[in-house]
Amino acid sequence: MSTVQTNQVSTSLLNAVNGTNSTATSSTQEAQDRFMKLLVTQMKNQDPLNPLDNAQVTSQLAQLSTVTGIDKLNTTVESLITNVQSSQTLQATNMIGHNVLVSGSSTTLSNGSSLFGIELPASASSVTVTIRDSAGNAVRTMALGAVEAGTYPLQWDGKNDQGVAAANGTYKFEVSAKSSGQAIAATTLSMAQVAGVSNSTQGVQLKLSDATSIGLSDIKQIL
Repeated sequence: MSTVQTNQVSTSLLNAVNGTNSTATSSTQEAQDRFMKLLVTQMKNQDPLNPLDNAQVTSQLAQLSTVTGIDKLNTTVESLITNVQSSQTLQATNMIGHNVLVSGSSTTLSNGSSLFGIELPASASSVTVTIRDSAGNAVRTMALGAVEAGTYPLQWDGKNDQGVAAANGTYKFEVSAKSSGQAIAATTLSMAQVAGVSNSTQGVQLKLSDATSIGLSDIKQIL
């Protein structure tokens, strides 16, 4: 009875191609050299009565091609990511010193001026912003009336509902939006200044004046 050859690649061949403990530092050329040396050795020492099956050799060559192809693809993708990140970093530096609106519900009052914003996913027939002090007490209620969908920067003159100037400091604010009596999920936006730019595993990060960091996609509006 004749022996049936399979296309299963030997463990020694896989280790030679992929490497063992030195995989992270082995180059594609080193993997190819190990493969060819092992293949030549196998062919030199094969049993003349039971030579290597063509299908098996073809399978091994195909696997080498796959391994080296993936390695080259990974290198290309990593290079593209690095180039894109460098370009984004360069562009992001232009925002240093600019104010941006990001998700948040706090605002700072200084010398009779406080900047913040809201975002509406849909048009609202009535929008109301309520500013509260650290104790949760309502200091100022701003009725904006009907507002179209979009992102809007707002300014508070620092006066309470009685027209008296409020103390400088940090305040919280909330927004209530309705359309035909139904509530709309509006978003409150805090204002901050871009102080710096850095690269991280999460991509380009903007360092804000309030000591927080955000990604480029977190910016709702640049002012």
